[in-house]
Amino acid sequence: MSVTKGRPPELFPLFAAIDSLPGIGPKGVAALAQMGIERPRDLILTLPSSGVTRRRIARITDARPPEIITIGVEVIRHHPPTTRGRPWRVHCSDGTSDLTLVFFHPRRDWIEKQLPEGARRIVSGKVELFDGMAQMVHPDHILTETDPLPVDFEPVYPLSAGLTQKTMARAVAAAMTRLPDAGEWIDPQLLSDRGWPGWQAALTAAHAPAGPGELSPDDPARQRLAYDEFLAHQMTLALVRRQKRHLRGRPSTGDGRLRQAVLDALPWPPTAAQTRAVQEIAADMGSDRRMNRLLQGDVGSGKTLVAMLAALVAVESGGQAVLMAPTEILARQHARGLEAMARAAGIRLAALTGRDKGELRAQLLQDLAEGRIDILVGTHAVFQKDVHFHDLRLAIIDEQHRFGVAQRLELSGKGHVPPDMLIMTATPIPRSLALTQYGDLDLSVLDEKPPGRQPITTVMISDQRLAEVTARLHRVLDQGARAYWVCPLVEESEVTDLTAAEARFQALRAEFGEGVRLIHGQMPADQRDAAMADFASGRAQLLVATTVIEVGVDVPEATIMVIERAESFGLAQLHQLRGRVGRGKGASTCLLLYHPPLGETGARRLTTLRDTEDGFRIAEVDLEMRGAGDVIGTAQSGLPRFRIGDLEHQPGLMAVARQDARNLLDRDPALESPRGRAIRLLMWLMSQDESIRLISVG
Repeated sequence: MSVTKGRPPELFPLFAAIDSLPGIGPKGVAALAQMGIERPRDLILTLPSSGVTRRRIARITDARPPEIITIGVEVIRHHPPTTRGRPWRVHCSDGTSDLTLVFFHPRRDWIEKQLPEGARRIVSGKVELFDGMAQMVHPDHILTETDPLPVDFEPVYPLSAGLTQKTMARAVAAAMTRLPDAGEWIDPQLLSDRGWPGWQAALTAAHAPAGPGELSPDDPARQRLAYDEFLAHQMTLALVRRQKRHLRGRPSTGDGRLRQAVLDALPWPPTAAQTRAVQEIAADMGSDRRMNRLLQGDVGSGKTLVAMLAALVAVESGGQAVLMAPTEILARQHARGLEAMARAAGIRLAALTGRDKGELRAQLLQDLAEGRIDILVGTHAVFQKDVHFHDLRLAIIDEQHRFGVAQRLELSGKGHVPPDMLIMTATPIPRSLALTQYGDLDLSVLDEKPPGRQPITTVMISDQRLAEVTARLHRVLDQGARAYWVCPLVEESEVTDLTAAEARFQALRAEFGEGVRLIHGQMPADQRDAAMADFASGRAQLLVATTVIEVGVDVPEATIMVIERAESFGLAQLHQLRGRVGRGKGASTCLLLYHPPLGETGARRLTTLRDTEDGFRIAEVDLEMRGAGDVIGTAQSGLPRFRIGDLEHQPGLMAVARQDARNLLDRDPALESPRGRAIRLLMWLMSQDESIRLISVG
């Protein structure tokens, strides 16, 4: 459905050029553009970020400096500067006490016209004591007795260089005169339950807060305006989801024999969460609509088994599956990890990465095109023009946010009919963000750990006790253990004192001998793979690495993770790194080495990690601490920029908006009811016309 053929005429004034507002010239246009404000519509959605309380007093002796006051005074005398660089002072009186107004570099004609000697004026600004005398530097307001008084609580807008509060307030006031009469797009029951005002009333209240409490995200006017943004976004996702569901797929209904063969070969049964996820995926694949599903699971929740069973549905149906990973290390590891299951099922699995060349690659591509390879595991190399499948039915993408939208589109074009899509992420995402980023996808969550996963003891320790750490490492490595040692940088830098992997590797090699290997993203791929293979086989016992091992590296014998300068990593990253141990039978430990003194943020991050292994709880804290764009990784986040809505403080509203949007589309598919027509206006107002074009490539 197209939302409407074009923008409704009643919105034209809000979408006019910003310089159509009075008082906005070329400089104002440039300054506003720095804040992402290009139209009057952007201004009405830019709310005050703070406020100034102005206290009206009758006598200067009532002031409590430093504070902002409004007071009536008589102008007694001007004291122009006698030497260059001195301020211009104006001596005023309330009849009993004195107040000095101070101005730096004023024009003589301006100041004498503003404050003529003998006249009564109302001044408002910050009063301070200087040598025991009350003074006000550059008053915010100089008014005659007939001018309207400044409000007791004055909103303060965010500004960029070249803008003043006065210009901004005037521009907002002018933009507010252009609000159209709009029908109500929020469900009347929700409006009444929450006690929210109408749209125009909410905007008016939000731009004229009566006190600090009305700047809070919990204020009813601000809550309502945030909900408007969330609702428009979820409406877009609901439309995209509906459009995708209308995309014809091909039913893939296997007979279950290959899946059963793999399950029979497992050392323990799948968890209830794994079984549920496989059932959801198989039901999607069995329908005649194209699957778009996100499989979200914490570190070690068993996504690989679910992915393999999903791939086998495609193979049982006579087709092929592809599993894509973001790095070569991960692709080859996936291939190794799945090989045993492929053997149990009696099917052929192959790996394709950028390193495969010549005859070997040519033979592999021929086998793939002729259907002799059932499951292909690879990196983005599977996007290349010469890669053809015989019958691709399922595409599985691991770590979705490492792939751009354009690459997802290319993959869609690889099958005769676009294949079913299963996207896996090991990054637990708070529910509000999952709804925002992946709202157009169906969601399967693995929230249990398979039996056999060991709890991990997490310890915080100062890097001044490094000698104790290496002494302990000696003892456990002598008993045959394997350990990771993660550093934040590759090479020493003059700018930062964070430990570099190269330097730490040299130091540990000197202490522990030949059994130490180094791995980082700047090494040639074959050297990286060789180091990883040595560690996996036990030829090396200690692997010094950067965060290149963050995602998916799987060596069950590794039981110790040392993270150096742990306070410099993000919470989600620390959680992923810790998840590299605890994968085998041995008890595992994660040592968080920090450099004292720990700041408040660093301390909260490390104590959160020490106190819980629940990835979803960790993700919620990460969201509170860093903000939405950073948690997902802004470059590929696909997150919309909400001007008012605040995912950190209003997560519950997003879930309500999602349900609301879906319910409305079920009841009014063509959006023809009065509320449906109002929603169309809302979507144009929120520029969701752009989102619809952008987002529908999923």
